[in-house]
Parts: sequence; C-alpha cells; structure tokens
Amino acid sequence: MSTPALRGAHVPRFALALAASASALTLTACGALDGITGSDSSTSPNNRDDITVGLLLPDKDTARFEAFDYPIFKKEVATLTHGKGTVDYANAEADQATQSRQFQQMVAKKVDIIVVDALDSAAIAPDVRKAKDAGIPVIAYDRLAQGPIDAYVSHDNELVGEVQGRAIVEALGSKAASSEIVMMNGDPADPNTARFKEGALGELENKVRIAEQYDTDKWSPAVAEANMKKAIRAVGLGKIAAVYSANDGMAGAVIDAMKKAGATTIPPVTGQDANLDAVQRVVSGEQYMTVYKSFLDEATDAAQMAVYKVQSRDIQYDALAQDKVDSPTDKDIPATLVPVVALTKDNIKDTVIADGVYTVADICTPKYASACAAIGLK
Repeated sequence: MSTPALRGAHVPRFALALAASASALTLTACGALDGITGSDSSTSPNNRDDITVGLLLPDKDTARFEAFDYPIFKKEVATLTHGKGTVDYANAEADQATQSRQFQQMVAKKVDIIVVDALDSAAIAPDVRKAKDAGIPVIAYDRLAQGPIDAYVSHDNELVGEVQGRAIVEALGSKAASSEIVMMNGDPADPNTARFKEGALGELENKVRIAEQYDTDKWSPAVAEANMKKAIRAVGLGKIAAVYSANDGMAGAVIDAMKKAGATTIPPVTGQDANLDAVQRVVSGEQYMTVYKSFLDEATDAAQMAVYKVQSRDIQYDALAQDKVDSPTDKDIPATLVPVVALTKDNIKDTVIADGVYTVADICTPKYASACAAIGLK
C-alpha cells in the first residue's frame, strides 16, 4: 500500500495562532487587509455565516467519533458562525457503500464543504472528484483520502506507532530481545494503518521477536479477537510476552481472547484513542498504555479549516495548514498535524482529565475504585 509522505515540521497550535495574528497585524498596517482577524466572520471576505458543513465519520465501534469528534466539531462550527452554520452529519457504521452514498447525498444537497474520515482511502476518490467537479471543497479528516482533497487534518500517525512500539520495548526491558510478541495491525484499507505499522516496526524490529502479525478488517474488535485466538494457538498463551494492538477497540478484544484462553496475568498490550474503557483498563493494569490524541484539537482544527475555507479567510486557513503531505494521487496537500502522547497510569491526570475528556468520576467507577486509589486518582 502506498502511504502518505509528510514534509514540514509540525507547529504547535499556539504558535499558529501567534503567526496568524502577526500576519494579520502586518497586512493591516500595510493597508492590505480589511479587518480579517480573530474569529469574527462578520469581517471575512464573503461575510457568510449561514454555511453548511458536511461531516462524514467512518464507524461507531471507535467510541471517540460519536462521543467527542462530532460534538466538538459541531460546537466549533456554531461558534465560528455565530450559531448560523449547520453540520450535516452522517456515520457510515463501517460500511464503505454507505459512506459513498452519504457522500453523494451531501454533494446533491450542495453543502458548502465536506469533511470526511474515509473508511477506504482509495474507494472514496471518485466521490471526492464528484464533489470537486461540483465546486465543493473536501477536507480529509483523521485518515488521508485519495483524490483531489483540499486539506488534511490528523495526527503524526507514524509517531503514534513509534510511541506504541517504544512502550512495548520499555515494558519488556532486558527481556525484550528474547520475547515473542504479536502484532495486531489495523485495517489495510486505512492509509493510517501503514503509518502506524511503519512507526511501530521502527521501534520493534531487531529488539523483539515478532511471532505473528495480523491485519484487522475495518478495525473490527471481533476480527481482532478471532486473530488473537489464532495467535494463541500458534505461539502459545504463555509465550506471548506482549501484544501490539493498533487501537483500543482491538486491545479490548485481544485482552478478552487471552482471558478466555485462561490467562490470569495479561502481558503488556498497547492501544490508541484513549477510549474510556481503555483508560479504565490502563488504571486496572489490564492494558499497558493507549495513545492519547487530543480529540479537542483535531476536531476543532478541522472545523476551523472548513469554516475558514468556505469564508475565504486565507490567513487563518494558511496558519493552520503549516505542513504538507503527499497521497498516492496528489502532492503538497496542506495539512495540520496534532501531537500525540502515550497515556499510562502515570499521566492520566495530566492528559484526559486535564483536557476535560473524562472526569475522575467517569473513570473511577466502583469497579475501578481501588485501582484508582492505588495510583492516587481520586
């Protein structure tokens, strides 16, 4: 599979904001800008707040999409448009044909812009082309879609894999070189999967023994559990020293498979997305870590880019799109990449709680009360 190539260093959001402000002040002083600053769309070039932004998300198995990405995105669009803008939202529920149909419906309704998290990056390309032919810009969200997209908002996905792989090596310590691990990769139709895998292998190869590897169609936990059962038969439950799981949904399935096979102690298992149940598993020690990717920053940035694009607010738009990526079909796609962090028992307070994703009460339900107390989470 071809993978997106990244160029340019990520610039923190506060730096982007400062850059935008500085640019605006400079141009205003020179008489080249007619008051286009901040988030006041009343002074934007086309003075439009009554816009419709299409948002297409891929599935409901990944808890963050319904619980965080959509509501955060919707709220930001409303804020930027003084409550006049609307979000036309649809979730494909892991079905590519459904997502294609939803995409085409948005084109037919003539929404102002479409933000899409593609289930299949290649299959979505004809729909992207139809949107462009209809004069509707398209922003790829979380996963890099093929076709003539206008921008891409995601995280540094190779870094996600690096963080996961490094966590396994650190957890195994001096035993790493003689340890056998299983790799549970994501959906091969998702271009991010190759990036996660590339980053992870960069940390794992020549440091551990990779006994078995599996791809997971549509990121399905059921598929991951079935594959983990195969791995247990092939390697032996007691010989599996760690499991690289590309996301939290699969991590939960992997852990369930090991429990059903008779495991009383779970080896280190990675994850991604900081789902609530995954954070609770980290607290209890069943899951070693998850990668926390700020839903707030990613969804907010995507909403801002969408509104700025429709309103022709080029300074703000360009300030966000500081990076460039290449897809198999297009080059130099403007991009904004949000940093990631490894979430473990040691930094739950400083990550998902500090960012308001969850409260201590959300995490420390009666089932996890003693585990929370043991790590000072109260």
